[in-house]
Amino acid sequence: MQIVVVGMNYRTAPVDLREKFTISSDRLPQALLDFKNTKGILECVIVATCNRTEIYAVVNRSNSCVEDISGFMEDQFEIPKKQFRNYIYMLEKEEAIQHLFRVASGLDSMIVGETQILGQVKDAFFLAQKLHMTSTIFNGLFKQAITFAKRAYSETTIGDHPISVSYAAVESGRQVLGTYLGKKAMVIGAGEMSELTIKHLCASGIEDVYVINRTYEHAVKLAEQCGGTPFPWDQMLDCIREADIVISSTSAANYVVTKDMLAAIVTERENRPLYLMDIAVPRDFDPAIAQLPNVYLRDIDDLQLLVEKNLSKRRDEAKKIEAQIESQLSEFEAWMQSLEVVPVIQALHSKAKVLHEETLDSLFKKLPDLDEREMKVIRKLTKSIVNQILQDPILRIKEMSTEENKEEALSFFTKIFALEEHMHAYDQSGNQTERTSVDTNRASVGTLA
Repeated sequence: MQIVVVGMNYRTAPVDLREKFTISSDRLPQALLDFKNTKGILECVIVATCNRTEIYAVVNRSNSCVEDISGFMEDQFEIPKKQFRNYIYMLEKEEAIQHLFRVASGLDSMIVGETQILGQVKDAFFLAQKLHMTSTIFNGLFKQAITFAKRAYSETTIGDHPISVSYAAVESGRQVLGTYLGKKAMVIGAGEMSELTIKHLCASGIEDVYVINRTYEHAVKLAEQCGGTPFPWDQMLDCIREADIVISSTSAANYVVTKDMLAAIVTERENRPLYLMDIAVPRDFDPAIAQLPNVYLRDIDDLQLLVEKNLSKRRDEAKKIEAQIESQLSEFEAWMQSLEVVPVIQALHSKAKVLHEETLDSLFKKLPDLDEREMKVIRKLTKSIVNQILQDPILRIKEMSTEENKEEALSFFTKIFALEEHMHAYDQSGNQTERTSVDTNRASVGTLA
């Protein structure tokens, strides 16, 4: 069995191609079912976002699986292979596993360290699991990747540094004002940048937001998104008088606010600090405004420096996470190797269970006067004896399963304990095939079912 991932992302395919391979949430269940029916697919998860469409699979052979998966993509999206063949990538084995860890922890994202992708990976896995598209291998791999990503975000500061201009503007204001609690914000303009700024302001916890725009209807529409208050253009100075932070992003050719316009307002504010963030090009605020007392003026160049600095910090944090992925890979590979010994351990428990039950049946027939309590004590004690006898052999075979001659060791172990007739009852993951299954987790710690 092999783990593979086939997909395309923002790095390998242009947006006009990626958008053709998007899968809506209502289509995803059927897409999973269709893919699971593809030849050679044992387990599958599909991660579909605006920046990537990736198909993760456990296959029973890696050769030609690219053709099989690309054939599925051709049928599913009704796009000829020749139109996307050069834009997809295939990763196998260790590379595929490492890729999942990088994706889940935000290292492969367009914006390094963004946390949204972790939720998208979780949703993709839980859906596949719910539809029984996953089994032992992907249940183990995806849970490990998700747990690792959560820990990476909590133990590093990769997500703490704003790297979008609008977010940086809001965070920069927090540094000046100390807190947004009880503060009033004002947004001048109603374009895309202002819309993003509004969202970040609302997320920061600020409650009062004034929205000003030359076209009042646009101000009303934007204010509705955050429960803010729209104002007509001619009330701009009145709003600035009340505001603590003003972020401006218009398409005006000249300054929207000059030093002379603000001079009287500053006096009336009675030394309350005023933070002005100019993210417009050309600038909306007259640079001379910075000369006024208790006024803090920043422009987009100031923010670009902050964004670059924060991006550098994120990259440093990303290196820490990258370094940890190698150990995660080793941990998963060790777990995968341990799966090979599970059928042997299951078979040993199965045989021990049969012998234990047969022995007890014979004993209870020879001692018919035993009451229920005495039989229970005997059953418990004899089971404990069997478990103790099995404990060391199980630990030894688990250790030997990580060595180079593991196949020879497993074969020898099977012959020593005469497990051949019990072995066919379990697959590699320890799942029941013909006989009654013994729980994998209990088998792994050496207890008798």
